Amino acid sequence: MTAAEDHPLAAELPERFADVEALEEFMTRPTPELVADLAAVPGDILVLGAGGKMGPTLCRMAKRAAPAKRIVAVARFSEPGLRDRLEGRGVETITCDLLDEEAVARLPRLENVVYMAGRKFGSVGAEALTWAMNVLVPGRVASVFRESRIVAFSTACVYPYMPVTAGGAVEETPAEPPVGDYAWSCVGRERAFRYGSERWGTPGRLIRLCYAIDMRYGVLHDIASKVRAGEPVDLAMGHVNVIWQGDANAMALRSLRHVTTPTSPLNVTGPETLAVRRLALEFATLFGCEARFRSEEAGSAWLCDASRAFAMFGYPRVPLQHLLRWQADWLARGLPSLGKPTRFEVRDGHF
Repeated sequence: MTAAEDHPLAAELPERFADVEALEEFMTRPTPELVADLAAVPGDILVLGAGGKMGPTLCRMAKRAAPAKRIVAVARFSEPGLRDRLEGRGVETITCDLLDEEAVARLPRLENVVYMAGRKFGSVGAEALTWAMNVLVPGRVASVFRESRIVAFSTACVYPYMPVTAGGAVEETPAEPPVGDYAWSCVGRERAFRYGSERWGTPGRLIRLCYAIDMRYGVLHDIASKVRAGEPVDLAMGHVNVIWQGDANAMALRSLRHVTTPTSPLNVTGPETLAVRRLALEFATLFGCEARFRSEEAGSAWLCDASRAFAMFGYPRVPLQHLLRWQADWLARGLPSLGKPTRFEVRDGHF
């Protein structure tokens, strides 16, 4: 297998999504490989921080892949109707503020934990809360769930900026982010899980994710929205990696079968280093308009090399050209957006 187009499901990719339900149905459709991996992992699955952008679809995918397992989603559930939607798909829900130590201690001790909680936006001016959420809470979770497998979501922001011609950071690249409380607190999150894993022998993985793509948000949504609105695309962070959210969730869930002791990082993203300028120009062609720009491309960016994940799981099933066409079509038809910009262009760490 040498390219995403060679994936056995590539021929099954839809031309477009009629609506949100069609989008989520495809995004949560499990592959045979995911079904097999979860069948080989004993025990049920607890998803902490399940109310974010990726959590609901990960929970639904897990339930579809392993219908006999309990999939328990834990979050504050501030979004109206989310609990009902998850429960309607067979996912159990528990309302919990993970900053509440006693509430975390009362959570069921399931054999598998997927940790998705974190704080990024609003960090400036509330640095203490960001560190509490990104470091203190993981430390508590590592202690409470020391007998479980823990797959924890992290970010490529733990890496230094990499030269855009170098192919991206590998897992052995030292975690030394260039700027910002957010990025450094993400290093702290990893350190907390690593400490717990070393102390108690907890098996795990740290998923260093680089820009998951959903038609309702993400780097492609941000770029395409600006092009279509005639607004300038900021080129300060001139290169990115992206991956279809369904592929990212599947790799994270499959990682439960591929844990290590002590826990270790795994880069999860797409195979290409993408020029933001080129992406904007492709969207301009799809929309039949012109792309406008501001700033100049730097010679470095937050980029990572996911070759290790591809060796374990194969290439992502959704290739870039499908993502571009899907995104343009979604916006052209005025379908829903989450209204949550990624702010991928920020280089000073101020989120």
